[in-house]
Amino acid sequence: MPDNQGAVLSASAARALADELRSSLRGEVIDPGHPGYDEARTVWNGLIDRRPALVARCSGTADVVEAVRAAREHRPLVSIRGGGHQVAGSGVCDDGLVIDLSRMKGVHVDPAARTARAQAGVTWGEFDRETQLHALAAPGGEISATGIAGLTLGGGFGFVMRTFGLSCDNVRSLEIVTADGAVRTVSREEEPELFWAARGGGRGIGVVTSFEFGLHPLGPEVAGVLALHPYERAEEVLRAWRDATYTAPETVTPELLLWSIPADPAVPQELHRADCVMVGAVYGGPPGDAALAPQRELGPPLMDLSGTMPYVALQSANTWRFPDGERYFMKSHFMDELSDEAIGTLMEWYSRRPTPESLVVVRTLGGAVARVGPDDSAFAHRSARYNVSIDAGWRDPALDGTAIGWARSAWDAMKPFSSGGTYVNFAGLGEDADELRGAVFGSHEGRLERTRAAYDPEGLFAPAAGRP
Repeated sequence: MPDNQGAVLSASAARALADELRSSLRGEVIDPGHPGYDEARTVWNGLIDRRPALVARCSGTADVVEAVRAAREHRPLVSIRGGGHQVAGSGVCDDGLVIDLSRMKGVHVDPAARTARAQAGVTWGEFDRETQLHALAAPGGEISATGIAGLTLGGGFGFVMRTFGLSCDNVRSLEIVTADGAVRTVSREEEPELFWAARGGGRGIGVVTSFEFGLHPLGPEVAGVLALHPYERAEEVLRAWRDATYTAPETVTPELLLWSIPADPAVPQELHRADCVMVGAVYGGPPGDAALAPQRELGPPLMDLSGTMPYVALQSANTWRFPDGERYFMKSHFMDELSDEAIGTLMEWYSRRPTPESLVVVRTLGGAVARVGPDDSAFAHRSARYNVSIDAGWRDPALDGTAIGWARSAWDAMKPFSSGGTYVNFAGLGEDADELRGAVFGSHEGRLERTRAAYDPEGLFAPAAGRP
């Protein structure tokens, strides 16, 4: 693909582009003189502080077409912003044009067909609110403020992925505005190569304006496990949990966190902010199934909060622990096994974490994720058993170097145990891109590059394709 980095817009070029966009868009065009500029350039991760020349806040697909047409003519650096958070902050760029889809919030559910069409500015919380009116769901993110677009384009981990697959596995079709300004509906039957790339290929294929998902009967109540174990037994619990994942049925998606107990009124005050092992699992079927029992039998817990709860409450339960404006850095490994040595290394590095907000998450794959053919979509890590994510969180900018340094060092220490893969949605910051490219897309990298080049021969979206 052409190595097009886009132009840094001069003041006069930015004014010319702004005037052109204001004459053709129904949505807002926001420049540094606009009273809403700081709000428009601010993203969830407070670590990201970028100053675009312009933000084109699109009201619909026609606005996106006009923004792409103008970008093709003026050749600025282009980034594309969806509706939710994204750790690397790739939705905004310095000195270029942000095509902002965050106000495109339409969701239409067809309960008879068990499908939903949602625009790219929708978050999973907004999507779930509509689909759960009919006790239907598509597997989505673990935080309700996550956007459907970025999560799905990168693959899409979720609480019921072993039962129903990744978010991208449930996409029936997409609407994409490609670099030539054409509006394309892509599916297995229509433009299948672009459809392949959009399911796990991350960024740089065009501007996806809406997604059609297949839905599954689930909810409104779901059964889940949440057991908090004492940190003193962490390695023992990790080993027992690992062994339990080997025999977990596809209806169960286990997850384990090394973290601190929140200062929640439901938790005894003496446990607030204490380190612990959090064992979680969700059953992807009617509440009350005994398949969850092994996830609760890992030794005496500090607290067992397992039971049934509304699916929408499950999806939003952790959102408050990742507030807007705090600072985040996440980097992950796919792993085929979780050996005792790997567990020991993980515990050693967790013990060095710089802040109470920092954590380690071990997610279990397999099941429906692994049943999809390895070349059926651009997601390249179907055979992995686990994903281990090192997640730094902090508030004080003075800790930037310490927190990021801890996460990078922990990731490096776990690399010998990795299967060689990294999840694009947990892949560090922009400076990690070159190091991780092969690890993110694996053997699919060449096919992705050819597909992007076929639809974007001049490289309009090449900078976006190169970002985590």
